[in-house]
Amino acid sequence: MIQREKEFTDLMNQNRGIIYKVIRLYVNHPEDEQDLFQEINLQAWRSYERFNGLSKFSTWLYRVSLNTVLTFKRRAVLVKPAEDLEYLGGVHEPHTRTDESEVLYQAIRELSEIDRMIISLHLDGYENEEIADISGLTKNNVAVKLHRIKEAMTKKLKQY
Repeated sequence: MIQREKEFTDLMNQNRGIIYKVIRLYVNHPEDEQDLFQEINLQAWRSYERFNGLSKFSTWLYRVSLNTVLTFKRRAVLVKPAEDLEYLGGVHEPHTRTDESEVLYQAIRELSEIDRMIISLHLDGYENEEIADISGLTKNNVAVKLHRIKEAMTKKLKQY
């Protein structure tokens, strides 16, 4: 048991960037980010014994992270207090951002959930087949969506 825990901890530490990236793409509230990081770790540990090694650990962790974040978002209360409005997507003025990565993250946040997932996996270097495995889409559908997302992102980024 201790060996399994150490193995899990090592893999999680090596791939923690995946968790942060997924959270950053879907949540923009610091308290939610911290809660989600803990929740993803918990969900990953609970389902680790079902990880069969047929896919890369990073692919499996991305799917766990994404499912946890999307479940969290579905449960979130739709009406937020006024002081939290600044954290809702699209409220920030994109022209005031000077950091290019923040502009990119903002543009990605404005995409649909599935498109966010596809483009972030693509930017992380995942092949279309791996993206299809994670998303449940066909490889061809991923390719078509990715092409359309790139076109939409190009237009969006020109506006910033």
